[in-house]
Amino acid sequence: MTTPIALSCGEPAGIGPEIAAKAWAALRDTCPFFYIGNASHLPADTPTVQIETPSEAKTVSATALPILHVDFPALNTPGHPDPMNALSVVDAIEKGVELVQAGAAAALCTAPIHKKALIDGAGFSFPGHTEFLAALAGRSRVVMMLASEQLRVVPATIHIPLSQVPNALTPEVLRETIKITAHGLRDQFDIAYPRIAVAGLNPHAGEGGKMGTEELDWIAPLIAELNPDGYSVTGPHPADTMFHAAARTRYDAAIAMYHDQALIPIKTLDFDRGVNVTLGLPFVRTSPDHGTALDIAGQGLANPASLIEALKLAQRMAQSR
Repeated sequence: MTTPIALSCGEPAGIGPEIAAKAWAALRDTCPFFYIGNASHLPADTPTVQIETPSEAKTVSATALPILHVDFPALNTPGHPDPMNALSVVDAIEKGVELVQAGAAAALCTAPIHKKALIDGAGFSFPGHTEFLAALAGRSRVVMMLASEQLRVVPATIHIPLSQVPNALTPEVLRETIKITAHGLRDQFDIAYPRIAVAGLNPHAGEGGKMGTEELDWIAPLIAELNPDGYSVTGPHPADTMFHAAARTRYDAAIAMYHDQALIPIKTLDFDRGVNVTLGLPFVRTSPDHGTALDIAGQGLANPASLIEALKLAQRMAQSR
């Protein structure tokens, strides 16, 4: 693949600059990418070259981290986000989307953002990256997948209180989640006939209605309705028996009903190398599955494994498309 990946800088006071430099050192010969941000935020010993266009990145990457420059009005202090820099963080994301939609970048990888700084400094009104990218792409519904070598899992509902899940989890939401996941597995993971396992909402998937009736009332009928559409959907399965090694061989992705039902198994299986993938966008987007880690920013302690996996997965997904 000759077209490079765009990496938006995220919150510069977090570990993003450090893991970007470490990822470049690990991938410069095999997975060219360019950093949309400010070279002054990177570790002092990072070799960098400012580029004017993404097409320069592949040549530059062999010896230096290519930088597509973004101005930041305030000095950057690791561990201390400055809201004055919030608009520049947003600008870096928007530049990345613009470039990947124009075909100048093969995929977009996003370093973690600090939501409070964005709210305070830019009036950021989105719950996170995923919703902002959907708005920029003009998509009303996208899906968050967490992926690793051992497991791909999708929460049908995400950042809401557990008490709100039964009302938020509607047949329409679950149907769209399954369909977007199936299309993503086909188009971006090169799986011709995706196998999807759906978890139950209640303990033991309701146990025949004794522990809840959603599975009988509408989840099982919805799954049966979807099966003729070119992919295999099974369930609802008891969530406590879906994620052991033998069970994982029977599906390509699992649909969970709420945030922790999805994230606990993948973070238990592969805490350091999980990747956040947004399905349903008109371009490939990945991100490391962690936050800004302000408590260790600037100390040289950050583990780049998740970002490295996010960049490598973005490259594979772009090639599949």
